[in-house]
Amino acid sequence: MGSSKLHLCEGLSGRQTATVLAAIAIYLVFQATVVGLKPMHVVLAAAFAALYFPHPATRRLSIALLPFVIFAVTYDWMRLYPNYQVNPIDIRGLHDAELSLFGISAGGGTITPNEYFNLHHNAVADFLAGCFYLCWVPVPVAFGLMLYLKGEKKMYLHFAVVFLLVNWLGFIGYYIHPAAPPWYVINYGYEPILNTPGNMAGLARFDQLVGMPIFESIYVNNANIFAALPSLHAAYMLITTIYAALSRRSIFVVALFACITAGIWWTAVYSGHHYVIDVLLGIATAIIGILLFEKVLMRTAVCRRFFEYYERNI
Repeated sequence: MGSSKLHLCEGLSGRQTATVLAAIAIYLVFQATVVGLKPMHVVLAAAFAALYFPHPATRRLSIALLPFVIFAVTYDWMRLYPNYQVNPIDIRGLHDAELSLFGISAGGGTITPNEYFNLHHNAVADFLAGCFYLCWVPVPVAFGLMLYLKGEKKMYLHFAVVFLLVNWLGFIGYYIHPAAPPWYVINYGYEPILNTPGNMAGLARFDQLVGMPIFESIYVNNANIFAALPSLHAAYMLITTIYAALSRRSIFVVALFACITAGIWWTAVYSGHHYVIDVLLGIATAIIGILLFEKVLMRTAVCRRFFEYYERNI
């Protein structure tokens, strides 16, 4: 009763409690006054607090999940300064490059694979496409949690931080070369229309099939539609598959992840969300991120010490 310290749970000092509460408050105030506060921001803050405060075990988990939290926050904060204010948007150039490299002859002319699939699709393919695309974040996060809960904390940290690093590399690419997705050309042509809302494109057919606004609820929160190059959809499951192999998961699990990865690559093109070029550069971004982390950063003493410290605290 006489102590001035605030204790919410065992092993947590008043200073730690005050620091985390202040950080959460600053985040929410910043979102409300600068970025724009949405229910998902409150949920994110509440979820972190619900993990951090009750028990040392859940606190360690909240700290372990920070790479994924930072990914979500940095993606959302791209709204602050859209990439099309940094460099001009590539609309026609990317479309013409796709035609030149991967064009399909149809109706006496040449069209992109996206335009071909926009004309030729069926319910089975639409359903599979939606199922594959729904895996692009949940499966990597679930895989990371599995590594963590199994006590493979070093491998978990490598996977989680590579996931974050690849996202940052992709975000840098968005600002260096803002690019419109294929559905934009199909719907709006070659003129840039800023603040164009997100679009489900071919994934709208999945929502119609299942009778629920699943992808509608996802794409309404799109931070920037002119961020198609590279395709990070193509990167996430590739990272997951590679780390599944590195962590010696079963052949079945690795093969399953590889199938989901290929399915997402196909869906990206089939649904009109990415060109083949976007997918190939997304694959390259994932490989570069893994090599940069494993072969460069982790060979420096500073990074090794940091990750040893991080591992001890999760």
